[in-house]
Amino acid sequence: MKILISGGGIAGTSLAFWLSKLGHHVTVVERFPTLRATGLQIDLRGHGIEVMKRMGLEPKFRHMSVPEQGLQIVNKSGKRRAYFPANTSGKGKQNFTTDYEIMRGDLCRLIYDASTKHGAKYIFGTVIEKFEERNGQVEVHFADGRTDKFDLLVGADGVRSSIRKTLLGPDVQDAFYPLPGGVYTGYFTTPQPIKKGEEYLATLYMSPGNRGIMTRRHDEHNIQVYIGCTSNSDKLRDARGDVKKQKDAFKDIFRGAGWRTDDLIKALENSTDFYCEHMGLVRLDSWSRGRVVLVGDAAYCPTANTGMGTTSAIVGAYVLAGEIGKADGEKDFRMALEVYENKFRPFMDKVQKGVEKGGMSTPSSSIGIAAFNLFMGVASLLHINIGAWLLKETVKGWSLPEYGEMGKF
Repeated sequence: MKILISGGGIAGTSLAFWLSKLGHHVTVVERFPTLRATGLQIDLRGHGIEVMKRMGLEPKFRHMSVPEQGLQIVNKSGKRRAYFPANTSGKGKQNFTTDYEIMRGDLCRLIYDASTKHGAKYIFGTVIEKFEERNGQVEVHFADGRTDKFDLLVGADGVRSSIRKTLLGPDVQDAFYPLPGGVYTGYFTTPQPIKKGEEYLATLYMSPGNRGIMTRRHDEHNIQVYIGCTSNSDKLRDARGDVKKQKDAFKDIFRGAGWRTDDLIKALENSTDFYCEHMGLVRLDSWSRGRVVLVGDAAYCPTANTGMGTTSAIVGAYVLAGEIGKADGEKDFRMALEVYENKFRPFMDKVQKGVEKGGMSTPSSSIGIAAFNLFMGVASLLHINIGAWLLKETVKGWSLPEYGEMGKF
C-alpha cells in the first residue's frame, strides 16, 4: 500500500520502520525543516524494550544510551534523603531510572536511519493542510501546494494532533484532557561541567506549593533541568506558545523555592532549548475512521508522569504495523485497523487508569514533603522498587503480540 504518516517523531518513525520493512510504500511528512532530533531524556520500559529488540536496534541503542546510575531525592539543603539505583541486572522491573535511558533526539535519529534503509521517504518543512476520502483513497493537500493520493493516512503528529482534530470535526471538543489543577512542566539544558568524582545521577527536589525540580546529567558538559508545578497561574496558562512569557511565569512561581532553584531558574533565562508542556492525556472513543488512523500521543497520550509515553508510542506502532501486515485485501485492511484498536486499547486503558483524576499527586506542604522524603528513604533502605509501583510499567494481563511476518527479516 501507499501510506502517508503525518509526524516524524518516535511513533511516526517507528511505524515507518515496520511498514517499510513489510514492503509498503511509506512517506512521512514532518512540519519541521529537518528531523526534529531534539528533546531531553526518555526511556523504554517493559514491552517497549522488547519491541526495540525486535527492531534489531539494541546494540546501537546501548551505544547511544545515557549512563544514568539512578535517582536521588534531596531536601532543601541538598542532603540526600533517598536513593534508587537503576536495575541493570537484566531481570525484574525497571526503577525510576531504567536500564534503557536515551536522549530523545538520539532515539529519533536511530529509528529514522533504520527506516530509511528500508525505503521510507521523508518530506520536511510542510504539513497536511486538508484531506478527504475519495474513491477508495485519501486525497491529501499539502501546505506547499502539492496534492497526492494514499491508501492510508496515519496521524502520528503528537498530543496537539491536527489529524485528530480534523477527524473529530470543528464542532467536537478535542480529546486532550488536562490534568486537574493545572500541571505544567518545563524542560531545558544548561552548561555545567562534570566535577571530579561526580556521578551520573538524577536529582529530585520538591518544594512547598506543589513545585518540583529535577536535574539529570547526560554528558560531561551539560545537565538537563526539569521544572514542574501544579498552578492556576493565569500568567502561565495564557503564555502558551510564547517562550519568553512561559519563562517569566516559571521564574515567578519558583522564586525562593529552595535548594539550587534560584541558580537553575537564572540559567533558564539563557536557555535556547526550553519548552513547556501543559500536562494531560488523550482519550478517544475510536482511533480510526475510514482510511485514517491515529498512533502514539495523537491517539492515546498517557502523560509524562506515567513513564510510559515512549513505550506506548513504540508498542502501538508495532501493533498497528503488525495488523496491517496481516491484512489481505480491502476487507482485511479495514478489519486490521479495528483489530489494532481492540488489541492495544486494553494496554492503554491500564496505562492511563487513574491518571486523569490523580493529577500530580505530590505533597504540597513542608510537613507533607518531609513525610514523603522519610517514606522514600525507608523504601530505598529496604531496596523496595518504588519506581515500578509509582510508574505504569506493569501492564498485567496484556501480552505483546507475535507477528511472524515481521520476524522474517
